[in-house]
Amino acid sequence: MSKTGAVDEQEIPFTSTKMPRRVVVLGSTGSIGTQTLDVIEQHPRELRCVGLSANTHVSALIEQAKRHGVQRVALASVPKNSVDNDAFEHYLCTAQTSLRSGKTLQYSHDNASDVPPSALERTNHERTNELSSCAYENTDDMPHYGMEALLALATCPEADIVVNALVGAVGLRVSEAALQAGKTLALANKESLVVGGDILMRLAHTTGTLLPIDSEHGAIFQCLVGEQHAEVARLWLTASGGPFLGKTLDQLRNITPAQALAHPTWHMGAKISIDSSTLMNKGLEVIEAHHLFNMPYDRISVVVQPQSLIHSMVEFVDGSVKAHMGTTDMRIPIQYALSYPQRWSAPVAPLDFTTLSQLTFKAPDTTTFPLLKLAYQAGKQGGVHPCVMNAANEVAVYAFLNGACAYTDIARCVETVLEHQIHYEQESIQQLEAIDTEARYRACSVLGIAFEQHQHMRGLA
Repeated sequence: MSKTGAVDEQEIPFTSTKMPRRVVVLGSTGSIGTQTLDVIEQHPRELRCVGLSANTHVSALIEQAKRHGVQRVALASVPKNSVDNDAFEHYLCTAQTSLRSGKTLQYSHDNASDVPPSALERTNHERTNELSSCAYENTDDMPHYGMEALLALATCPEADIVVNALVGAVGLRVSEAALQAGKTLALANKESLVVGGDILMRLAHTTGTLLPIDSEHGAIFQCLVGEQHAEVARLWLTASGGPFLGKTLDQLRNITPAQALAHPTWHMGAKISIDSSTLMNKGLEVIEAHHLFNMPYDRISVVVQPQSLIHSMVEFVDGSVKAHMGTTDMRIPIQYALSYPQRWSAPVAPLDFTTLSQLTFKAPDTTTFPLLKLAYQAGKQGGVHPCVMNAANEVAVYAFLNGACAYTDIARCVETVLEHQIHYEQESIQQLEAIDTEARYRACSVLGIAFEQHQHMRGLA
């Protein structure tokens, strides 16, 4: 993507499909991660998974690694459960033994039968050569736990594409590392751009390539192909409205996590589902769009489209509007980020227009759902304000999911923390991490919970 926000064909990362694109999936056991692996399975000639990471779901990670023949695996932290720990260590031992012997773990997914034996033989031979060129001479020295392990996967020489499907601001450093290493970053971790967009976009314009996985930004990206930035009048981000569309503030006071997680049109992870219900998710996407497409905030609008069939729109200066439509399935934008600039066969059934009864639109209710308005304000203030907003929101969302605060406390917490934030420009990832931690302490204080309790809720304690 060019500095103007238009799609620059000189920046297209892949022009040939002779060799499979090698993919690392960070956050592979989550919603985006599992759907990414499904896309990879459906295109075994074009894609190959070479690295996986998970937070705490050890058994699922091992199953994925075996299914895809992946030897590079990592966990966010050492498992507390001895059974999980033993199983992970056993898999590492098996993978390292294979590497030292020059053997590889073979493909085992169903679509491998569709690939000619010669292609599989070549694939496994290539993988052996690629893995043997890893920066770590002794595979036993490779980190497998924590941030260092995630960074090693994001920068490993055998990867062409890094899918960042991590949840929360923890994904920022990984995004920076992947771009610095010259990788194509397929970004689903929206907090990376929200928190450190100024820094990441500089890298995307110089050393790496950044492609969005979000359905809304993937839609805008496709609408902009072949267009001139100067001819774009407005970006329209569509929102489903979430499970509480039309509710009043009083009706939201006793909302439970189960109710907030029941999204009407999308199947997503817990954190993003809560963000969608509060409209914070759309606020985060507004800030993302500002960075991705170099668009001022007063030319980015949000419209509620409850059927979730129009994923976003681009309005041009001549009054024309391009709208991206499709079924509500994240595998479509995931696949486009992996196949760009090409289009491959659909990973899902196509949209049947003869079954559509209506397309409706309405303005978002920022009185009942004030987080969208707060996100616009934080984005316009710039600097570290989006970082602070995101940190406070994460604290409140995890507190709500764990029964430590009310649903309406989420917006109260974010607004209170932002009110007292001093403006600083974004200087470095280290600065933003320090600001993030400070904001989390303040958010915990607002909600009356201990910082250690918040860390435990995030799965980091």
